[in-house]
Amino acid sequence: MAELTGTDTLADVEGDRPSRSTVQKLLALSIPTIMVGALSAILLYAVEAIAHALEHGLWSALPDALGIDPDSRWWIFGVLSAVGLVVGLIVWLMPGHGGQDSATVHLIAPPLPLQTLPSLTIVAVLALGGGVSLGPEAAIIGINAGLMVALSRWLWPSIPVELVVVVTAAGTIGALFGTPVAAALVFTGLVGSLFREGALWDQLFLPLLSAGAGAVMMSLLANPQFTLDLPAYETVAPVDLLSAALIAVISAALGLTAAAVFPRLHRAFRLLRNPALYITLGGVILGILGAVGGPITLFKGLGQMGDLIAHRDDYAASTLIVIVAVKVLALLVSAAAGFRGGRIFPAVFIGVAIGILANALIPSIPLAVATASGVLGMVLAISRDGWIALFIAVAVTGGITVLPVLCIAVLPTWLLVSRGPEMIVHATPEALASDSGPSHVRP
Repeated sequence: MAELTGTDTLADVEGDRPSRSTVQKLLALSIPTIMVGALSAILLYAVEAIAHALEHGLWSALPDALGIDPDSRWWIFGVLSAVGLVVGLIVWLMPGHGGQDSATVHLIAPPLPLQTLPSLTIVAVLALGGGVSLGPEAAIIGINAGLMVALSRWLWPSIPVELVVVVTAAGTIGALFGTPVAAALVFTGLVGSLFREGALWDQLFLPLLSAGAGAVMMSLLANPQFTLDLPAYETVAPVDLLSAALIAVISAALGLTAAAVFPRLHRAFRLLRNPALYITLGGVILGILGAVGGPITLFKGLGQMGDLIAHRDDYAASTLIVIVAVKVLALLVSAAAGFRGGRIFPAVFIGVAIGILANALIPSIPLAVATASGVLGMVLAISRDGWIALFIAVAVTGGITVLPVLCIAVLPTWLLVSRGPEMIVHATPEALASDSGPSHVRP
């Protein structure tokens, strides 16, 4: 998230108290901020609704009409291969080329020009509805930021672009998770590098306001739900501290292994030069992985992790190992092959699966502790953000009793992650050019 820079401040501080000019400035920006947060939620809802309609068509209505089992290996392979081909053609030929390669940008990046947003929206919807193992977060933040920056230049030209991007991202994150708390935690670290003066609360005020507006609007439109149906965890046992630390470290180590492979796989796909070729190849590989892992390993993983918890007794430990391995590979291929989307949601699914596996191997480990620890380690390795990892790990359990356990487990986990590779590709101009249109494709 370190890509944005800026020197505009949100607050002038007199001692520990905000000045009158600070209060006036915050009040003046509050209405635009609330509008941006609400609009961000509406746009997210629209994109996800279209993706859900596509998912229903591809995975329910069409196979029913053809008399085909949508869970069959051949259907899974065929749909993901076709999605790869269509996405590849759009990235190659359509104006905007699907926006920036998600593998090369952070979650919050500089705004995209308007002409790139239609193609980015289409490829994001295809990935979400087609079963690709990526979440909506990176694409929808890019779409929302591009639109909100254009709107602000028209309605509020005096507001800095950096601030518009920040409050848009905050509103979108609030809508994604159904609460402003996630955005507040994410931006606690960001505002210190973006706006260098003023009290922390003053700097967080507008992002939190936007996140609150986004969360409220999303709750009116839908009901985002991350809490899993887990046995209650009411009392912390000393052994849980050790169990949580070990599970989180093992989960993070797997995530770091994926991060180390990620740039190499990204370069390998681009040896084919043309996005229509390497994204199609990615779709074919995803189809093979989906055929092996089954429907539980498809999509962003939010609904699938609920199914995994509900039917956990039906899965042997060996099956859970296959599910974890397939989903890690699917995440790597999806992100490296050029599909547009975020990596946090699939990471949550992988962490949940690791927790279920740990509980299956050692039933004395409380399922809530095992699941939360698996999510903590995997999300921390993939996102490199301790706040968001802690938040999601607690959110999936639906209770805060596990929080002090995670606060201990995060220490060795972060020491490991801080010395490991980051799951992002620092692309060369040549690599970036290969994700562009025909004029950039070498013969």
